[in-house]
Amino acid sequence: MRAARFGRSLPLRFRNYVIAGVLVTAPIGITAWLAWQIIQFFDSRIRAIIPEGYNPEQYLPFSIPGIGLIIFIIALSLVGYLAAGLMGRTLIRAGERLLNRMPVVRTVYGALKQIFETVLAHRSTAFRQVVLVEYPRRGLWCLAFVSGKTEGEVQNLTEDELVNIFLPTTPNPTSGFLLFVPRRDLTPLSMTVEEGIKMVVSGGIVTPPDRRPEEERSIPKIPAEST
Repeated sequence: MRAARFGRSLPLRFRNYVIAGVLVTAPIGITAWLAWQIIQFFDSRIRAIIPEGYNPEQYLPFSIPGIGLIIFIIALSLVGYLAAGLMGRTLIRAGERLLNRMPVVRTVYGALKQIFETVLAHRSTAFRQVVLVEYPRRGLWCLAFVSGKTEGEVQNLTEDELVNIFLPTTPNPTSGFLLFVPRRDLTPLSMTVEEGIKMVVSGGIVTPPDRRPEEERSIPKIPAEST
C-alpha cells in the first residue's frame, strides 16, 4: 500500500518540483536576458561611433561587455554638467526658441519635456500613491496610480476637487486610461507603487501584504451599500 501510494504521488511531486524550479529560475533568467539585451543594444551602437584610436578594445585581447552603456552614462553626466552652467543654459534656450518655431516639433517637444520634468525632477507627487477607484461601473474596483492634482479648465468646470489618476491595463502597465476622479471617490492604499505595478502585471497573482494595523484591517473602509 505504501509503495502504491508513493507511486501515485511521484508524478505530483515531480510536477511540483518543476513548477518550483520555474518560479525560481524564470525571474532570474528573464532579468539576466533583459539586462544582456540592454547592454548589447548600447554596445552595438556606441562602439560604431567610437574612433578606433579611442576604443580600449583595440588594445585588449578580449571584448569588454557594457563599455557602450558606460560611455553612454558618462556622456549623459557630461551633458547634464554642461547644461547646469551658463553656457549650457544659453544653448538650451536658443535651441528651444528654434524648436518653438516648428509647428509639429514644438508640440511633441513640449509634451515630452513636461513629462520628463515631472517624473524625473520630482516636481509633483506623480505616481507616488496607489488608489482604488470604482471603474467602469459601481461595484467594480480597479487599481490606479495618482499622477497629480487636476488643474486648468478641467478642474474649473466642476465644483468637485478632482485628481488625475492613471488606470493601467493588465499585463502591460504602460498603456491605460487617464481619468479625472473626485478625491472623495478614491480609496488610498498602503502598498507602494512598485507593489501595485507587480500586482497589475501579474494579473493579481502577486498580492502585496496588508501592512495596516490589525485594528484597521478588521474595519472595512468601503461599506457594501456604497456599491
